[in-house]
Order: sequence, then structure tokens, then C-alpha cells
Amino acid sequence: MQLGLIHHVGYVVADLDAEIPVYRDRLGMDVGVREVMPDQGVEAVMLGNGPSYIELIAPVADDTGVARFLAKRGPGMHHVAFAVPHLESTLRELADSGVELIDSAPRRGLGGHMVAFLHPRSTGGVLTELVEAH
Repeated sequence: MQLGLIHHVGYVVADLDAEIPVYRDRLGMDVGVREVMPDQGVEAVMLGNGPSYIELIAPVADDTGVARFLAKRGPGMHHVAFAVPHLESTLRELADSGVELIDSAPRRGLGGHMVAFLHPRSTGGVLTELVEAH
């Protein structure tokens, strides 16, 4: 099993509308899909020109993990995401090798991508997301 390219880096922000112009107007990134993901308690937007992207994430409720992250640490890097060709088999292989999974099965992420998270205890203290490459 090998991880692919970095798909995106996720940044937690307090206000998407305040931050999007920084990436769009100052850094020249295209604004991609933006959506509220109620099951995760966030609104997110993907920015960039490929092959790697920046995902801005803002909490939509005060009782979510992202809201707690923002309250405790302030805005900043939240996770790094790698592309993988087959998410289910990658998760099985990682679990078999002792990696602690947050998601034992793929779930829907931003833009309909199938995603899964690995616990930071197994990845050097960094929350890691796997994104099934299309």
C-alpha cells in the first residue's frame, strides 16, 4: 500500500467568507465546491488549481470537534489528506498493520468524495485523511 499525492490540506477558520478572498484574490486559487456537511457540523470549501488543494473548514455549531479545535487552538492547520486509489482496501490494510482508524469504513466528504480519517496517535500527531481518487 502506498499513499498517493497530497490531495489537500485542511485549515480550520472562523468565517469562510472572510478567508476565501485571501486564497482567491491574493493567492490566485480557484474556488471549488462549497457545502454544509451537517453530519460533521461544518461548512467547507475547496480551493486551488490542482493537483493539490486547500480545504477551509468552519464550524456551523458550537458542539462539534471542529468548533472545539477552533476554541482551543484558534485557526490553523487541521489535517492533511492523501489520495488513495481504493479506500476500503487501504483501510483494511492499515488496520491490519496496526494503524488506529477513526473511520473503519469510507464516508461521504466534501464534494461527494469518499473519505476516512486516521487517528493522530498512529500518524505522528497529525490528523490524516484518506480520499478515494476519482
